[in-house]
Amino acid sequence: MTQPPEQAPVGVIHNIGYRGYSGPRLGRQAVTRALFTHSLRGIFGLGRSGRSKVLPMGMFAIMCLPALVLAVVTVVGSNQGVITRPPLAYTSYAMVTQAVIAIFLAAQAPQAVSLDVRYATLPLYFSRPLERTDYVAAKYAALSTALFILLSVPIVIMYTGTLLAELPVAEYSSDALAALAGAVVYALVLAGLGLLIASVTARRGFGVAAIITVLALSYTLTSAMQGLFGHGQDNMTAAGWLGLLSPMTLVDGVQVWAFDAQSSTITGPPGTTGGIVFCLVTLAVIAGSYRLLLARYRRVRL
Repeated sequence: MTQPPEQAPVGVIHNIGYRGYSGPRLGRQAVTRALFTHSLRGIFGLGRSGRSKVLPMGMFAIMCLPALVLAVVTVVGSNQGVITRPPLAYTSYAMVTQAVIAIFLAAQAPQAVSLDVRYATLPLYFSRPLERTDYVAAKYAALSTALFILLSVPIVIMYTGTLLAELPVAEYSSDALAALAGAVVYALVLAGLGLLIASVTARRGFGVAAIITVLALSYTLTSAMQGLFGHGQDNMTAAGWLGLLSPMTLVDGVQVWAFDAQSSTITGPPGTTGGIVFCLVTLAVIAGSYRLLLARYRRVRL
């Protein structure tokens, strides 16, 4: 007597509450905006653990504290008749606090890009309607915006102190606008260089060390050589050209020439030709950093 063949197991469909998406398909622009917002929040530690907020928020507080002190000094000194202008030019604030800016950039640029390579999350991004150019644009915009916030809020605090001290509004309003424009340039230059360095390595520590080294070493060598040529050899023209060698002195030179700001170094760009060259080099650094980032992510293996 033959036995009947065994029946194949019967599948069971369980309803666990998942529903299909019936809303609008927003496409690349919406994904890029979402990545920009996510990256900007991550740079400041928002939406992450409390430990991740300590450094960026601490650097932001340290940036704002001297500005608050200067604003109070301006108000009190003006009321007592001993101060007739702000103790520090708005356009010089970035140079004075460049160590804080460097630490913030060195810590948060790898946060923006290095971890995506290390934890292999790039394939998840590019599985959506997101091109590599969109990824680079979102990350560049996020870090630039974060740096602009870091630089502009202290300027606004100092300007508020000037207004409360009832100093000439028209004069210092134009100075504040020039400083904010300079903050935009600083943010674009530093964000481009920071992201470019951080994108090379998946190790966050290596990225931090490399960015700190580039910013600190370039400024130290530039300042030393400017001092040598400016004071030692009495050659201010050569000292002015040397400002091209550091991102901080480069943007400071642009502020001096384009906005008629007070130089934060020994001397500014040498004449009109020097000012034009400083502006062209700044544009080249921004555009070059962006193009190199695009080339870097075109070669990333998913």
